[in-house]
Amino acid sequence: MFQAATMLDVIARAASDPSVDVDKLERLLAMKREMDAEQSKQAYNRSLKSAQEEMRVVGYNRTNSQTRSSYATLEKIDAAVRPIYTKHGFSLSYDTGDAPEGFVRVLCTVAHEEGHERTYKIDVPSDGKGAKGNDVMTKTHATGSGLSYGRRYLLTAIFNIQTGENDDDGNQAGGIVCVSDEQAADIRRMIEETGADVKRFCEFYKVDAITSIPANRYEGVMRDLNQKKAAEARKHGQA
Repeated sequence: MFQAATMLDVIARAASDPSVDVDKLERLLAMKREMDAEQSKQAYNRSLKSAQEEMRVVGYNRTNSQTRSSYATLEKIDAAVRPIYTKHGFSLSYDTGDAPEGFVRVLCTVAHEEGHERTYKIDVPSDGKGAKGNDVMTKTHATGSGLSYGRRYLLTAIFNIQTGENDDDGNQAGGIVCVSDEQAADIRRMIEETGADVKRFCEFYKVDAITSIPANRYEGVMRDLNQKKAAEARKHGQA
């Protein structure tokens, strides 16, 4: 602040001195902009360090049956770290850019309240192929999935967020593993086949979305839906 104030004084005196030529004044202004940019960058780096010091491991809450791996969803990671990074003056905005064929490019601009900002990017496959190379989703679904993956990857990379089996604070409730994407698709298909209402279904199982159903309840949910399907079939057979 002292250096900035001193430079402003120099510029003010130069601007009021008729003997100072325009080129010299412009050089002083350029120097002031460089100093401001450097101070903003330093503030950004200090805040980034402070934010990272507060961030803890985010526990897994989903599984991928194709790759037989667990992961933390974007929603859970965001809920865990957004209060921290906003407290330290950061804001995030996402966008897309030109990408090679078969990919979607996700951009994340991280802006700091002191004026400095950085843009990060990642190219994510959007061809709809699974781990074994077979088609597992439509191109539209693949694009949406790629955008979500890109945001999740960038968020963890920017703030060096670690994910694991359990949260650092030992909160098991926050680390509940939910149904996989394939299991969620199975449940959606059965709901459609039985003519059930998704909203009422979620209310009955006390979840906010199908993807929030705990994995250990998958078999019970499918059993209930199959029983409902069989009952509907008997009902229509008797009619």
